Amino acid sequence: MLEPLPDNATVPRDHGGNLSAAMDEFGGARSDWMDLSTGINPHPYPLPEFTAADWGALPDAAALAGLEQAARSFWSIPDEAAVLAAPGASALIAAIPALAEPRWVQITKPTYNEHAAAFEARGWIIRVDGPAEARVAVHPNNPDGRMWSEDQLNAPLTVIDESFCDVCPGESLIRMAARPGVVVLKSFGKFWGLAGMRLGFAIGDPKLIRELSTWQGPWAVSGPALRTGAQALQDQAWAEDTRNRLRQDAARLDELVLAKGASLAGGTDLFRLYSVDDAAAWQERLARAHIWSRIFPYSKTFLRLGLPPASGWERLEAAL
Repeated sequence: MLEPLPDNATVPRDHGGNLSAAMDEFGGARSDWMDLSTGINPHPYPLPEFTAADWGALPDAAALAGLEQAARSFWSIPDEAAVLAAPGASALIAAIPALAEPRWVQITKPTYNEHAAAFEARGWIIRVDGPAEARVAVHPNNPDGRMWSEDQLNAPLTVIDESFCDVCPGESLIRMAARPGVVVLKSFGKFWGLAGMRLGFAIGDPKLIRELSTWQGPWAVSGPALRTGAQALQDQAWAEDTRNRLRQDAARLDELVLAKGASLAGGTDLFRLYSVDDAAAWQERLARAHIWSRIFPYSKTFLRLGLPPASGWERLEAAL
């Protein structure tokens, strides 16, 4: 079973989506703000009509099996790999470091900081290169969009976080999920734009997935999430239309921001990373127009922007 975290487990976290902090400094109600600090699709998948049982009954085992089968089909998961639905990818990230005895874990930075925090909390030592007993690769990487290849990912415990890979399914490393020691993570909140639904997946080595499932316990995924996830994962037309729109919007955002003197540093079709002269100044200028962006404590020049909704483009252009 999972052991309690050690006393030194507190690790600083830095995330987008912290609108409360923005409001404290720059005022306004939540409804006044346009949050571009995350990489969440601003046009989410339309919610299905929920039944009373979705809310009032314990989540159904058949519905869970249906969701996992839909996931297998959507992501072309190898037959040898196991699938686990969970209440968000973050819950899985927190649990995965307990799958092996803590030693060295290789995490190339910059990247999504919850992985390092989770491994450090379990006593692992982080290294940015060199041999290690575990390896984490965010594919494509957050915030710069870097892609990884199979030959770079060969640690005994290999975690491949594909939370943003649904915009580029052809680049997925899901075939590696059939290998011993590999866990691939998928997020429902980013591409489908339903982060509040709290739904994610661990896919990979059946032994490791079985351990994660045991720790998670029964009824981890809510009834509404089961219904929404199964429907969305079978809606290939929506997925393809959404990829096309996100690609066009990412190009439009680049054109808009680069015209203001920024240069492109990377990203995906859900978020763009720009290099600017003074990221804090850019963030403040946008914030005064109640548009929240993402800057990073390790860089004075990196500015990350998510895509605005259809109604937000003129507002963003005026603020820039």
